[in-house]
Amino acid sequence: MIRSVFIAFVTIIVSLSASAQVQTWKIDPNHTASQFSIKHLGISTVRGVFGKTTGTVQYDPKDPGKTVIEATIDASTVNTHVEVRDNDLRGPNFFDVAKYPNITFKSTKVEPNGEGKLKVTGDLAIHGTTKEVVLDVEGPTPPVQDKGATKMGVTATTKINRFDFGVNGARNTAGGDVNITIDLELIAQ
Repeated sequence: MIRSVFIAFVTIIVSLSASAQVQTWKIDPNHTASQFSIKHLGISTVRGVFGKTTGTVQYDPKDPGKTVIEATIDASTVNTHVEVRDNDLRGPNFFDVAKYPNITFKSTKVEPNGEGKLKVTGDLAIHGTTKEVVLDVEGPTPPVQDKGATKMGVTATTKINRFDFGVNGARNTAGGDVNITIDLELIAQ
């Protein structure tokens, strides 16, 4: 009896210890930039940013495969520094933010991809269409203390084709390829 109580106690302690390795981090929208670039007419690059990205990351530095990422980008915050173009991007020709206000990402698989790098596979939803994408991630950085909070950062990049997501608009771009870079600052919860 004492032996089985001891084994149960050890099992609980080991379980608590294992689950304690996974830590929740909140995306800091004030220090996160979700950026994109696309060729216009195949001759110049248009760059833009979405002003509000939120979400959470469950991360275990000893076992990155346990990582779960959920992020939401407010599509109405698109900004290319040209008001007419931004209004068009928010409208039915492109993001149609009245109907599809958010761009979302949810990871399905995370694996190491070299020293200080991760390969994150997940479902990206834009304009009502969800497709699997792979993000190349640098980081996370070592945690640092800032104003009483623990923070770390990552940079994720990928390339998509906007036509695959039904973001058709004007087809006067070079193939519709969009380069995406997301610089995330995370705050430990």
